[in-house]
Amino acid sequence: MIYSNCLDSKVKKTHHLKNHAEMQKSNALGVIMNHDFAALRLCVIKSISFSVLFLLLSFRLHDFHTSITRMDYNAKEKAFEISIRVFTDDLEKALAKDNNGQKIVVVNNDKNDPLVEKYIRKHFALVSSQKQKKAYSYVGKEQEADATWIYIEIPNQEAVTGFSLQNTIMHDLFDDQINLVNLNYQGQKKSYIFKKDDTTLALGI
Repeated sequence: MIYSNCLDSKVKKTHHLKNHAEMQKSNALGVIMNHDFAALRLCVIKSISFSVLFLLLSFRLHDFHTSITRMDYNAKEKAFEISIRVFTDDLEKALAKDNNGQKIVVVNNDKNDPLVEKYIRKHFALVSSQKQKKAYSYVGKEQEADATWIYIEIPNQEAVTGFSLQNTIMHDLFDDQINLVNLNYQGQKKSYIFKKDDTTLALGI
C-alpha cells in the first residue's frame, strides 16, 4: 500500500515534470516562432521599402549611363540578330550632337530612323582580323518606357573567332558610359564590357 502510494506519487511527479518540460518547450518554441515571425516581418518591410525606393528612383532622370546589347546567333539563317537598348534621352542627345545641335525626337517618329541608323553604324561594328567592318542591315527600332531598342542583323556570318567587336555608343557624350554586350552563340554565352578607354574587344567562345 505504501509502495503503491509512493509509486503513485512518483508517477504524478514524473507526469508533472514532463508536462512542465513540454510547457517550457512550447513556450520556447513560441518565443522562437515569434522571433522568426518578427524577423520575417522586418525582412518583408525592408524588401517593400527597398522596392518602393527603387520605384521612386526609377522615375527620376537616370544618373548612370549604360547600354545593353544582345547578340543572338541564328544558326538556321547563319546570321547575328542584334538588339541594342539605350536610354532614349541619351540617344536624342547623341543625335543632336551629330546634327549641329538640332533637336531630334525618336519616340513615335520613324522619319528620324536614318539618323539612328547612321549613328549606330558609326559606333557599333563587327570587325575582321583584316580591320574590315562587316556589313549589316538596319531592321528598325521600338520604344520601351524610357528606353529605345534598336535592331540590326549581320548576315552570312558563321564564326566569331578572329573577329572583334567595336562599341563606342554614347562614349562621345559620357566619360562614364558603359556598354554591356551579351553574346549567345550556338548555346554558349559570354558577356563583354566596353568602356571609353576599352572600346574594341576580341570575340571568342
